[in-house]
Amino acid sequence: MRHSAAKHPEKAPRFWRDDALPFIEARAIADGREVCYARHSHAHFSIGAITAGRSTYVHEQSQQEVAAGTVVLMNPGDVHACNPIDDQPWSYLMLYVETPWLTDLQHQMGFSADLEFRRFSAIRSDDPELFRDLQTLYGVLVDRQQDVLCKESAAVEFFSDLQTRLNPAQPPVREPNVKLEHAAAFIREHCTQLLSLDDICAAAQLSPSYLIRAFKHHYGMTPHAFVVNQRIQFAQERLRSGQLIADVALEAGFADQAHFQRVFKQHLAATPGQYRG
Repeated sequence: MRHSAAKHPEKAPRFWRDDALPFIEARAIADGREVCYARHSHAHFSIGAITAGRSTYVHEQSQQEVAAGTVVLMNPGDVHACNPIDDQPWSYLMLYVETPWLTDLQHQMGFSADLEFRRFSAIRSDDPELFRDLQTLYGVLVDRQQDVLCKESAAVEFFSDLQTRLNPAQPPVREPNVKLEHAAAFIREHCTQLLSLDDICAAAQLSPSYLIRAFKHHYGMTPHAFVVNQRIQFAQERLRSGQLIADVALEAGFADQAHFQRVFKQHLAATPGQYRG
């Protein structure tokens, strides 16, 4: 089990992960004014609780204010960001859940008969019981006195309940665009390489003008931003395995470690060293 450490633990991002529970990761921010996110997305499912103050929550094309007691949810691939309002203090905690684990849980419950992840239609909830349950789960996960069975059982119970509370009778459908999906798949596969717009267009059989316009509309970010976001996700995986930051920076396709450090912090509001722990 690993916990990050810093000179100022009350302000630094705190990450929790356990090798015995590789499907889930947690973090807490005590002072949200100390961090600021660029619009980004994750390959995993994310759920968080605003524990104090208020902030601006950007999700895909929407923007809204959230405050203490609010739970926010991000499906895999959803473009989002959460940032302070007028430098006002706020705090939050987050859980990141691997999509295959959650998809398998959905399937066990009969929510995902085709073994595809079933997207949540809700992007926020003000249900006080859900807020309290999420805080309780976080507390169990980071409690060093609790064993693995207790933590895994608590996670299964929480996310099973989340399905029955928030997942609708029919999953929301994002209108498919096969060629754009080919472009995204090509980027995911080759994100650490030096890609040109022509490379992506050729893989998707699309013109540059259409790709730029349609890709941003469909995915909430430009192809270039999508490439960078995929590189950060690649780097996160390598950092979790304990690789050296300098090696990860080059392997992920960044020109140098300084550039990697800057972009990583824009996406995760934490340095690579804080994330690796």
